[in-house]
Amino acid sequence: MEIMRQPFQGVWNIVRFNWHFYLFAAATIGFVIATFSYLDLTAIGIVISTLILAGTLISLLVSFYVYDISGIYRLKWMDNLIIPANGTLVNFSAGFDETSALIQHKFPATRLSAFDFYDPTKNTEVSIRRARKAYPSFPGTKKIEASSIQMEDNSADAAFVIFAAHEIRKEVQRDMFFLELKRIIKSEGKIVVTEHLRDIPNFVAYTIGFFHFMPLSSWRRTFKKCELRVVEEFKITPFVSTFILQKNAVAS
Repeated sequence: MEIMRQPFQGVWNIVRFNWHFYLFAAATIGFVIATFSYLDLTAIGIVISTLILAGTLISLLVSFYVYDISGIYRLKWMDNLIIPANGTLVNFSAGFDETSALIQHKFPATRLSAFDFYDPTKNTEVSIRRARKAYPSFPGTKKIEASSIQMEDNSADAAFVIFAAHEIRKEVQRDMFFLELKRIIKSEGKIVVTEHLRDIPNFVAYTIGFFHFMPLSSWRRTFKKCELRVVEEFKITPFVSTFILQKNAVAS
């Protein structure tokens, strides 16, 4: 039986955790219309306001598509992962964990550990603080530093990092995190990284918000420096990419 998300849960979470952004957009539209009307430039004000409104609505529509109707949280895109039935899995989040329960349900016979590398001194977004208040952590979640994962070497069959790694904003710290992932996975283990990219589709969807994501070149640079091989790369949607990584020593 599939774990069901509520209708509109994804886009509603975005609105409720980022309501200040939408309030600012509404205030900006009001200010633009009032100012340009006062300057007798009403038509220009309407055009600018329409562009702001259109950009906001497009981002919400894309978010609804990605998080609510694309099936990304049904995890069927994990069907081809070869994971031992009684394997050891680890899932990483950065303050807001929407996937541990889903992964455990997807692979019920495995042993899943959840780790949260959220650091309020580094991850200062108010949206994450609101999300943490709204949703409890997955049972047994351990708080860690991204550069120090509390697991033995070569102990995990798969590590999942879904919409979380980009929250490690400094490249050197991301490199340290992926070196830790490399350390804990077994010789044939897999690291599953799912992210939005700083690319054209995400710019169209989120305009300047796409700067919160990392470009493909940054991810590839990190993987290369950490001697992790991309054995598979695919798009779950035009806006979301997944990388399946293994240690370089593993043969194809």
